[in-house]
Amino acid sequence: MAWQVPMNSSISSVLAIVLGLGLASGNSAWAQSAAAPGEAGAAYQDMPAIAPIGVRVDRYLPLPNSAAVPPVDPAKGYRLQQLGHGLYMVTDNGYQSMFLVYDKGVVVMDAPPSYSAHLKQAITEVTDRPITHLIYSHAHIDHIGGAADIGGHPIIIAQEETKRLLVRANDPKRPVPTITFKDRYMLKVGGQVLELSYHGVAHEPGNIFIWAPAQKVLMVVDLVFPGWMAWSGFADAQDIPGYFEQVAEIDKLPFKTLVGGHVDRVGTHADVREQLEFMNDVKSATRTALAATAPFVGMAAADKTNAWAVADNYIDRVVVSCVNAVTPKWQPRLAAYDVFIWSQCFAMQQSLRID
Repeated sequence: MAWQVPMNSSISSVLAIVLGLGLASGNSAWAQSAAAPGEAGAAYQDMPAIAPIGVRVDRYLPLPNSAAVPPVDPAKGYRLQQLGHGLYMVTDNGYQSMFLVYDKGVVVMDAPPSYSAHLKQAITEVTDRPITHLIYSHAHIDHIGGAADIGGHPIIIAQEETKRLLVRANDPKRPVPTITFKDRYMLKVGGQVLELSYHGVAHEPGNIFIWAPAQKVLMVVDLVFPGWMAWSGFADAQDIPGYFEQVAEIDKLPFKTLVGGHVDRVGTHADVREQLEFMNDVKSATRTALAATAPFVGMAAADKTNAWAVADNYIDRVVVSCVNAVTPKWQPRLAAYDVFIWSQCFAMQQSLRID
């Protein structure tokens, strides 16, 4: 059933973009509050119990299986996990990085500032060999902002887009790479091998896959969050279709251990598939909501000529529908589900409308 746009053609043009996926019509409304213009009014129909963005939460949902997480010694500020054949993960149970020991030195992969001051100490628990190389997974400061803390003059390797972004940033905490590559780069040091590859834009331009073939360990940062809700907006993905493609691509690779750069443990194929299932459920729920949600519902007559307001009202209700659709299945399964489910649904509707 077609919906009618009771307004001028310029507003119709804007709404055709925002509401362009095909809509059910509807004029139903619920009681409007007496709030002043611009202030919060009555809640939308079927508003989820999970607090939306901008509402303070008294207590977040408890984390499932939190007792099973290996603890971090507060005196050290990190923990080490051996991944096999000279490869180690360092983590503070929030961020993750790796280092690889070979006959003449150490290759470090990322230097999160949350524990970068302790990174050399972590390495000395294993070896006294010098840090000879530093690999950047991507340019974001929360993963490489401690690069200057490791000292010395290591060879810094990154994808060429990462160099471009770091030249622009001009940040002394993130030195510009000395070696860059476009598609692939193989680092052979002693008897150890690391294969670096670029798969296009998803999280950020320049974000790479780091594959340790002997150890069957794959490090890809800010894409998969084992057992957890992804960070806000599908981990702030600059390209959400690319994000979906790369998570699916990760599952096709023959890794035994996945280091995702965040959360409190490493990942498995089961974790990747669980995240893919969640992502596709969000996509399906959002696509359904975009098609089924009618514009103008519950709006004051005077606001129906305000194209921005109509779009805001419509998008809000699409997101409400998405959150309601996926919550029964996924709230019990993903840690911190309540923290970012609203942002995932918002990001998904935007991607489906405009990408």
